[in-house]
Amino acid sequence: MSASSSSTSPLLYEVYVRQWLHALSVKTGREIDLWAVPEDELDIWARRGFTHVWLMGIWPTGQKSRHQAVEHPDLRKAYDEALPGWGEPDVVGSPYAVSAYNVPPSLGGDEALYALRKRFAERGIKLILDLVPNHTGLDHAWAIQKPHLYVGSPTPIAESAKIRGVHGDRYIAHGKDPYFDGWTDTLQIDYRRRETRQAMIEQIEKIAARCDGVRCDMAMLALNEVFAKTWAHVPAMNPQGQPIEACADEFWWTAIGAVKRKFPNFLFLAEAYWDLEDRLCELGFDFAYDKRLYDLLLHGDWGVSGHLRHLGDKNNKRAHFLENHDEPRANACVPFAAHKAAALLTLSLPGMRFLHDGQLEGRRRFARIQLGRTAVEEKDAAVVALYAQLLEALPKTAIGRGQCQILETQPGWEGNPSHHAFTLVQWQVPGDASSFDVVVVNHSRDRAQCWARLTAQGLRNGKWTLSDRLSSEKHERDGEELLGKGLFLDTPPHAAQLFSFKRS
Repeated sequence: MSASSSSTSPLLYEVYVRQWLHALSVKTGREIDLWAVPEDELDIWARRGFTHVWLMGIWPTGQKSRHQAVEHPDLRKAYDEALPGWGEPDVVGSPYAVSAYNVPPSLGGDEALYALRKRFAERGIKLILDLVPNHTGLDHAWAIQKPHLYVGSPTPIAESAKIRGVHGDRYIAHGKDPYFDGWTDTLQIDYRRRETRQAMIEQIEKIAARCDGVRCDMAMLALNEVFAKTWAHVPAMNPQGQPIEACADEFWWTAIGAVKRKFPNFLFLAEAYWDLEDRLCELGFDFAYDKRLYDLLLHGDWGVSGHLRHLGDKNNKRAHFLENHDEPRANACVPFAAHKAAALLTLSLPGMRFLHDGQLEGRRRFARIQLGRTAVEEKDAAVVALYAQLLEALPKTAIGRGQCQILETQPGWEGNPSHHAFTLVQWQVPGDASSFDVVVVNHSRDRAQCWARLTAQGLRNGKWTLSDRLSSEKHERDGEELLGKGLFLDTPPHAAQLFSFKRS
């Protein structure tokens, strides 16, 4: 796999706005909204090298949707685990039951977002916001004024809400994916209808004027094939009750093209599953979640290297992560050594690197997005030190710049299969034949050995010094040997090494 990039791969930081501002308010002893975010908070993000910050959950949730979040019995049990001693005022509702794409006054309003974006830009940070394309909240104005934009019927249908609109009552389906029950705080948008698509494109354009990119929730649900399969049981009808023909073109191709004609550098990140990542990138997404990599890393699977080499250049279009608001905390799921190895790898791959608020402090308790605050947790000193070391070391290397290759490994000796446990990532800046970097990760719980032929320019006819930026380990190697037989590695379980190669 070979990938080229003229600039650093994006480093995205996700922060849940409502919980973040609450924590800042507690920390400072005063009410903090988007206007009042302290300068030193933004400076920390800049020093850590974040190129993009995703302010998740900035749009309002209406009272009807919040009521569903308060009363849902399964969620109430989940709140007990996430925030012992919670009360109903802590339940703010899901940020994915959007009632409008405007910043609510409680967070400072649209002008506060504009001012904060300007402060981000002064630090070289770009702003990412949410787009929830599959559904709206129960309180969205479209439900009252334009109910025909949704999947619905004038007569009762399963998993729906009865909405009293300006033209009478209508049953509108709850938003869902094809494998689970509907989300009772949402209403399903109907992508079979041309008018719906145009309304959504206009909405995205309005969002694009206020930020630098969007993370698109459950982006694959708007694909024609997925949508048709999910909603075949609720046919789209015209006002006379006759079936209408669904739009044949793909929504994302049309929408992303329209937005990028007005905002050429606008970024689209897809939350994507079910092996539909490539399809979404073909339709214009800049990046899509690499959930398969996440699953492999979380379970210590030896298939990581094979997965990455199979993707090849498509790694450039993936977002690599160990945590996000939908997943359990990494520090609660994997031992520290495995966490270190997985963190190094996800931060060393081409494409988008993706970190989550609380991940760098080693939080262990899953934070429910329906809650406006989180439980207080002590920082994990080892995890804090790990990410501080990684975020300091990586900018000093070629990682994220130039050419990247996922190296193949060979057995350390005949009959030894442990070479499959390794992932090696080589980075070199074009034109610099005097240095390069190699990330070494052993995904196994056991010691492992392998040979790996390096492919960096300038190896021939030279001696090379290998220094691990994460330890004091140092070696001398001959370039001809590295090109021929290769680099021999014999590492402890869950080894995580960042070798910088310098011509001696």
